[in-house]
Amino acid sequence: MKKLALVLILLGVFLLVLSNFVLSQEKPKTEQKAFKYIGTFKCKLCHNTPQKGKVYDWWAAEKHSKAYGTLANEQSKNIAKGMGIADAQKSEKCLVCHVTGYNAPAAQKDVKYSMVEGVTCEACHGPGEAYQAMKYMKDPILAAKEAGLIKPTNEVCITCHNKKSPTYKAFKFEEAVKLIKHGPPPPVKAS
Repeated sequence: MKKLALVLILLGVFLLVLSNFVLSQEKPKTEQKAFKYIGTFKCKLCHNTPQKGKVYDWWAAEKHSKAYGTLANEQSKNIAKGMGIADAQKSEKCLVCHVTGYNAPAAQKDVKYSMVEGVTCEACHGPGEAYQAMKYMKDPILAAKEAGLIKPTNEVCITCHNKKSPTYKAFKFEEAVKLIKHGPPPPVKAS
């Protein structure tokens, strides 16, 4: 009887140690919330002021904003034809890079989302549903931690700027960042 009690006590201690060990192991990371793509309209509200460097106007004038539209030009039509694509503006092979959030499920696209906007702020910074809030705009670290704000990296860019693109040119992140750099304008010095 004493041997059985000792075995049960040892078994209980073993199970207790084992359960504490299992509970102390790092839990698998949960999947990040799938924030919605909200489109440039919401970005424009704040990011088109002189204080913010008129970033929206800058984006609207550069190539990324015209990415969807370029799929309808003659060069794109010829490239598509060579790839066996009837209409580049309807082909997933093209749209995945020429339209921000193209492959995202419909539930992840706000009512203002539009393919016509091409490659938007959210292609580089992630879906803006949560980080558009002022509390996050004032604190980019918090926005990245809680609201899905992404700091663009080479890895973000090369999801499209890679050798799979039929118009690929060697991509150099450091040089590309200089071309698309935006933000508040430098302070104006008083004369």
